Amino acid sequence: MGAEFLFMDDNARPHRVSIVDECLQSEDITRMDWPAYSPDLNPIEHVWDMLGRRIAARQPAPTCLPELRRALLEEWCNIPHDQIDNLILSMPRRCKACIASSGRHTPY
Repeated sequence: MGAEFLFMDDNARPHRVSIVDECLQSEDITRMDWPAYSPDLNPIEHVWDMLGRRIAARQPAPTCLPELRRALLEEWCNIPHDQIDNLILSMPRRCKACIASSGRHTPY
């Protein structure tokens, strides 16, 4: 990863279990301090949400891992690029809102 690499996660419980801490330490990976309840400004979280909603709406729903894999790939390819572009273009507004709220809740 390199000496300047800094790992960022969102303090979710699965990211904070001891086995994860041990793995990061064994690889000399430094974790970024991330205050609890900080807003998640990463637009990929919204893309994952879009993808999850698309999978949940599929009829019939995937019933095994190979079907889920195919469905995820299909839905990933079908997410309109303008939606992703809009998320990226929203970053200045998101950052301003986060600064204005002193890192507390924002409408995003």
